Amino acid sequence: MASSRIQATARQLSKTFKKKSRFDIGIAAELPVAYKKFWREWKVLKPAAVHYIPQDSKWKRDDLTGETLPVQNIPLPLKQPHQIHEGIWGGEAVIKGFQKRDPQKRRVPHYWVPVLKRTVVKSDVLNTHLSVTVTDRAIKLINDHYGFDHYLLKTPACDLASMLALKLKKQILIELMNGCPRHAYDPAKQKQIYDEYKTYLSSYTPEEIEWYGLTWYEALCKVAKIKEAANKPIPLKNVYRKNLVEKLKAAGIDAKTSAEDITSTTSWLSKMNPFGKKDEA
Repeated sequence: MASSRIQATARQLSKTFKKKSRFDIGIAAELPVAYKKFWREWKVLKPAAVHYIPQDSKWKRDDLTGETLPVQNIPLPLKQPHQIHEGIWGGEAVIKGFQKRDPQKRRVPHYWVPVLKRTVVKSDVLNTHLSVTVTDRAIKLINDHYGFDHYLLKTPACDLASMLALKLKKQILIELMNGCPRHAYDPAKQKQIYDEYKTYLSSYTPEEIEWYGLTWYEALCKVAKIKEAANKPIPLKNVYRKNLVEKLKAAGIDAKTSAEDITSTTSWLSKMNPFGKKDEA
C-alpha cells in the first residue's frame, strides 16, 4: 500500500516537472515577456520550407497506379553548423542523408552543403556596406524584398536562423527608434529613410527591441546584471553622511556651515600630523 502511494507521488511529481518549461526554472523565470516573444519567434515558430515543396492537400493520387496516398509534409533533418551564424544563408542549411552512387552497392552517407559566396550588401538605415557570406537563395530573397533592410525586417527570426542577421535586424530597429541619426548630415535623406521604414516599428515596443536578438546565455546574463544593479549594496559612508545631514537639519544647523567647520578642523589637524605632507611655501 505504501509503495503504491510512493509510486503515485513520483508519477505526480514527474508530470509536474515535465510541465515546466525552461522559463520556469531558476533565473530564467525572471525573463521579461519581451524576450519570451522573441524566443517564440526564434525557436517555437515553424520555419518556412526551403529544401522541399509542401503540399496543401492531405491526399494525393498516384499518376501511374491511381492509388490514393496520404500526403506527409515532413521537414528534412537539417544541420546548422556554427558557420551559419557568421553569414546569411537565407534559411538554407546542411542536409544529412544517404546517396546511392552505384546500383550494385549499398548507399553511403552524404552531406549536401549549400554553395556559399562572399558579397557586399547595403543597409540604407545603417548607411553602410557590409561584406557577408550568403547563398543564392539569400540574394534572391533580398532582391524579392527590394532591399537588404526590408528583407531583415520582414523575415521572422526562425527563417533568418543566423545570429549575424538577428543582430543586424536589432541594430536597424534601434536606429529607426532613434530617428535614423546616421543620416543627420542630410535632413531630407534622414526623413526619407525614416518614412520608408518606420512602419516596422509598429510591430515592436522599445522593450522588445532591447531584448531582441539575444541568445539564451546573453538574456540570462542581462537579467543577472539587472538584479545585481538593483541589489547593489550602498556604502556605509553614504548612509552615515545622509543620517548626519538629517540630524543637522533637525537640530537647525546648516549642513554647509558644518561641512566648512569639519574642513577647517581637518586642515588644522593635518598641520599637527607629523606624517602628513608639509605645505611648501
